[in-house]
Amino acid sequence: MKKRKYYDVAVIGGGPAGMMAAGRAAELGARVVLVEKNESLGKKLLLTGGGRCNLTNAEPDARKFIEKLGGKNGKFFFSPLAAFGTQQAIDFFERMGVKTKVEDRKRVFPVSDDAADILRALEAYMERGNVTVMTDATAAGFNTRENKLTQLLLRGGEVEASSYVLTTGGRSRPETGSSGEGLKWVAKLGHRVLNPFPALVPLKISDAWVKKTQGLSMDNIAVTLLVNGKKDSARTGNILFTHFGMSGPTILDMSKRVGEVLKDKGAEVFLSLDLKPALTIAQLDERVQKDFKKYQNKTFRNGLDDLLPRKLIPAIIALVKINPNKAVHEITREDRLRLVKMLKDLRMTPIGLLGFDKAIASSGGVDLNEVDSKTMGSKLVENLYFAGDVLDIDAPTGGFNLQLCWSAGYVAGEAAARAAIKEKNANA
Repeated sequence: MKKRKYYDVAVIGGGPAGMMAAGRAAELGARVVLVEKNESLGKKLLLTGGGRCNLTNAEPDARKFIEKLGGKNGKFFFSPLAAFGTQQAIDFFERMGVKTKVEDRKRVFPVSDDAADILRALEAYMERGNVTVMTDATAAGFNTRENKLTQLLLRGGEVEASSYVLTTGGRSRPETGSSGEGLKWVAKLGHRVLNPFPALVPLKISDAWVKKTQGLSMDNIAVTLLVNGKKDSARTGNILFTHFGMSGPTILDMSKRVGEVLKDKGAEVFLSLDLKPALTIAQLDERVQKDFKKYQNKTFRNGLDDLLPRKLIPAIIALVKINPNKAVHEITREDRLRLVKMLKDLRMTPIGLLGFDKAIASSGGVDLNEVDSKTMGSKLVENLYFAGDVLDIDAPTGGFNLQLCWSAGYVAGEAAARAAIKEKNANA
């Protein structure tokens, strides 16, 4: 006989949104179970921020925060952020014993630079509320009756609850458990699911010189996406050269748009790097002239050390087509201006995205028009709630995605608990 268990709230998915939802529901007195198919919780959480966990962005103005999300989907999160915003998230983790710090671009990290501290805090939060955690538990969908979920189906049993919170993620980093099954379940329930697409993902670049520069990280670089010779979008920040192309926060933030324009096979698509965005062409030319005067008796290859990272110099020399052994004092004005132009418009050709297996987040998911932003509840299924990457939202890097997990998870957990407790009291 199959084993069946009963709870007030069942949370499906043990990522950041799921753990927050489970902890909040239990804090309100609900009997909660968290179901996770991996052998442990928070697999993707441990990878965030390069293992350091950029847990939120310390932007106190909700409107400015929402602007970073872009489009109408961003406005959906006004209500969840009002309930549990950036300062509440910081205060929450501080109360749970995690000291935090704010770095550039208002990114918030644990002082320890260890994502495991965030995971331990969430686990402790759930332990306080006696949340039952089921790991190695593979869900297979739901049973329904009269527009209401009745059981969560598991291999080898069922879980029955009054309310269900779905936090199974999208399709990014499937090795962490986000393989898209939850989206199939809600589609069967009648929800519109927008096709998932890698949103924060490294780019493949065809130019050989890029791969030769792998491992180089550069900050404060202006990156412009050019489509058929026209500026499409731009970002400024950190970039990373890799063996397959380009990564880093600025590249990741632009990746979704790059993927979209590459769908037009006839389009001419380039990325242009401005390596010195703080300087005009005239100012940069003056700077180069000063360097050339300083190193006038050296070779060209040795006259660029003050101007560029050493790892990038061979590529720049090859691209400007100046003899690396040419004496600096022999460099012509034409050569110099060609160099200056290259530093302000260093182009590369993107040819694709790395894919879901390397994506930090995916766009697409449950249509937000079918979700109540005040409760994160389904407008189609009365006891179903959502949080996390299962929803149709993708935020930029910098702590925005995790903040949406905390906000939506908190709201979903609270609404699910209150509904379940109300139902239990009515039936008592």
